[in-house]
Amino acid sequence: MVRVPEHDGRLDLSSGWGRALVFTYGVFAVAATGRSLVQLGTDADRAPLAYSLSLFAAVVYLVATTCLLIGGVTGWRVAGIAVCVELLGVLSVGALSYVATDLFPDKTVWSHFGQGYAFLPLVLPFAGLAWLRHTRVS
Repeated sequence: MVRVPEHDGRLDLSSGWGRALVFTYGVFAVAATGRSLVQLGTDADRAPLAYSLSLFAAVVYLVATTCLLIGGVTGWRVAGIAVCVELLGVLSVGALSYVATDLFPDKTVWSHFGQGYAFLPLVLPFAGLAWLRHTRVS
């Protein structure tokens, strides 16, 4: 295990791969929140499950982003849980969107394994888990 520089018990996210990861999580938090709120606000009856799951994804991204920034043991653990939930979500919603196409008439952040977002939602949890493993705290 490689130790990442810390400052006051927090991971140094001022540069490098960690900064890019947190930035990407932040972008996904904003994008998923905006898209799901617009979809739920304008056309909720068209695909309520899909849009609600998209809002749930937004909350997961927000929690992961916040906890990665907060750092420390608790932040690391909560971020780990959020990233695991994210992985399970993108895999299950991705598969469900191919099996039950009537539930997903529009693309959402996790539908079709994140195809509408260049499959980054499928890659992001693996990157998040790798970062968390790399920066494991005691």
